[in-house]
Amino acid sequence: MTALLEVDRLAVRMGEQQILTDVSLAVPERGIVTVLGANGVGKTTLMRTVSGIYRASAGSIRFAGAPIANLPPHRIVARGLAQAPEGRQVFSNMSVRENLVLGAGAVAGAEFERRFGDVLQRFPLLRDRLGQQAGSLSGGEQQMLCIGRALMSRPRLLLLDEPSLGLAPKIVKQIFDLVASIREAGTSILLVEQNVRGALKVADHGYVMEGGRIVLDAPAAQLREDPRVRDAYLGGGH
Repeated sequence: MTALLEVDRLAVRMGEQQILTDVSLAVPERGIVTVLGANGVGKTTLMRTVSGIYRASAGSIRFAGAPIANLPPHRIVARGLAQAPEGRQVFSNMSVRENLVLGAGAVAGAEFERRFGDVLQRFPLLRDRLGQQAGSLSGGEQQMLCIGRALMSRPRLLLLDEPSLGLAPKIVKQIFDLVASIREAGTSILLVEQNVRGALKVADHGYVMEGGRIVLDAPAAQLREDPRVRDAYLGGGH
C-alpha cells in the first residue's frame, strides 16, 4: 500500500536531552499503525513532532508525499492531519457544540453542517449533550468528544494518543471498535497505546519503542506472537 505518512530517521532533542533517535515508520493509506511502549519512551513526543507541536532536530516527515517537518501545526492540519491528544484535553468550560466548532477551524456553511452531522451520527450521545459543558462529561464521553473534534477537520490521517487511557473496560472496547470504524470510513490512523492487546487487535502493523528508538517493527499479527512482546506487555504465554 502507498504510504500516506513517512517518518525517516527522525530525531528530537530538547535542551541537553535526546528524546528520539533515528525513528522511522510509515502509515499506509487506509491503514492503522500502532506505536507501543511503556511510559516515557518517546511515543507522545513522536506524535507531537509529527503534528508540528515539537520541532525535529534531524530526519524527515513526509505527508502525502510532501515534507511537513517543523511546519506550524495549523498548516499541518490544513493538509489533512489531525490529532486527538493524550488526556483528552477538551475545553472544559466550553460546551460540546463549541468544542466541535473549534475542531472545524474556518470551515462554515454547508460544509460545516455536513461535518457536524457526520460527527453527531458517529457519536449520537454527543447530540444529546451539545449544550452541556465538556468538563461535566464522563471520561469516555470526553474521549469521544476529543476524537469527534479532531474528525471535524475531516483528516486523511488521525493521530490518536492513548485513547483508552483511564477508561473502564467496557468503554475501552467501544473506543477500539470506534478506531476500526474510522478506518473503515477511509481515514488512516496512527495509534499510540499502552493497551498493547487492544492496539494489536485493530492495527495492521506495529512498532515498539524503547528509549526513544524503534526496537521492533512487524505486522500486528506477528507482534502478538513475538515472545518479546508477550513477555513485556501481554503477560507471557497467557
